[in-house]
Amino acid sequence: MTQAEIKLCSLLLQEHFGEIVDKIGTHLIRTGGQPLRVIVHDTGTSLDQVKKALCVLIQHNLVTYQIHKRGIVEYEAHCSRILRILRYPRYIYTAKTLYSDTGELIVEELLLNGKMTMSAVVKKVADRLTETMEDGKTMDYSEVSSTFGRLADTHFVQRCPFVPDPTDSADAQPPPPAPTLSINEKDMYLVPKLNLIGKGKRRRSSDDDAAGEPKPKRPKQTAESKEPIPDDGIYWQANLDRFHQHFRDQSIVSAVANRMDQTSSEIVRTMLRMSEITTSSCAPFTQPLSSNEIFRSLPVGYNISKQVLDQYLTLLADDPLEFVGKSGDSGGGMYVINLHKALASLAMATLESIVQERFGSRCARIFRLVLRKKHLEQKQVEDFAMIPAKEAKDMLYKLLSENLISLQVRCQ
Repeated sequence: MTQAEIKLCSLLLQEHFGEIVDKIGTHLIRTGGQPLRVIVHDTGTSLDQVKKALCVLIQHNLVTYQIHKRGIVEYEAHCSRILRILRYPRYIYTAKTLYSDTGELIVEELLLNGKMTMSAVVKKVADRLTETMEDGKTMDYSEVSSTFGRLADTHFVQRCPFVPDPTDSADAQPPPPAPTLSINEKDMYLVPKLNLIGKGKRRRSSDDDAAGEPKPKRPKQTAESKEPIPDDGIYWQANLDRFHQHFRDQSIVSAVANRMDQTSSEIVRTMLRMSEITTSSCAPFTQPLSSNEIFRSLPVGYNISKQVLDQYLTLLADDPLEFVGKSGDSGGGMYVINLHKALASLAMATLESIVQERFGSRCARIFRLVLRKKHLEQKQVEDFAMIPAKEAKDMLYKLLSENLISLQVRCQ
């Protein structure tokens, strides 16, 4: 981890959570896993403040803890998760694009609060949407609940791990120094059946003035009369890996559109959409899909025949980039998206464009050549790239000095 990354994490923590959380988080980034007492001693912060800072960081999935064999609980900060804060606006915009304003506010609330119950999210979003509507119009809880369910069905939000019920364990054992969180994979996207009836409310400052008492005191007086939370203990969070999977799919579709045409990209988009739930984000390729399944799943507006679809699939499978591969002949042909090959091709194209922009087309030609051939001698570079020896030598040195290529000495 570089000093620049640590500094950026520190600035993000300070901007979003304040100086104390920044101090504790940055300390954990620099030192690795630390028990509570050591954090208090090394940072010179009071025990109460350290506990509150750790609670905030754990709430937002920026710090995790683990119990060692000696019973000591160590806390560890994750720099990569902190850096994802920079992408929060993109996550929110993606939710808005896919699920309109309601989906945007649901994801925004989960990102701002870390973890929330579904009922709390629905009520908060309904209130916010109602405030933006014209007078006399309100947002029903049922509409927000429906959008929340769609986000869960497509895995953009997921349940948080929870502490199992102690009554489930038959043996009476002393409680551990820290709770162990767990969740079944099949329950991660299971939306609880809530009967949320109501509409969003507008905040009116005149209500507090008429009551003649401060606003914070009013909920305390009515706390006993409030109904229990219907989904108490079931917390949700934004599934950031699913957003990254969506970004990856969009990049693949865009690359296919640029290389071939819009119809090809729509076919690939359909295949990715059919596999987005069944395929893991780190899988090398999607689940095999038959030509007949792809044809039935194409958008209604795409009026292409089955024969034309098969021709497009054949062209995609024969393309040298191998974004699409054929895995069988049943069902009119079985096809997959080669995710790892597609990402490797996109990464190589990005590197080549960077080299060309910084050092010119001839350097890009040499870089592309070395990238394809893996190992080449200087004389081979000159011959294959068709560049004079002096220029090739200068360009190789330039790429070597920028650490874009490396020099390997061959032993005789």
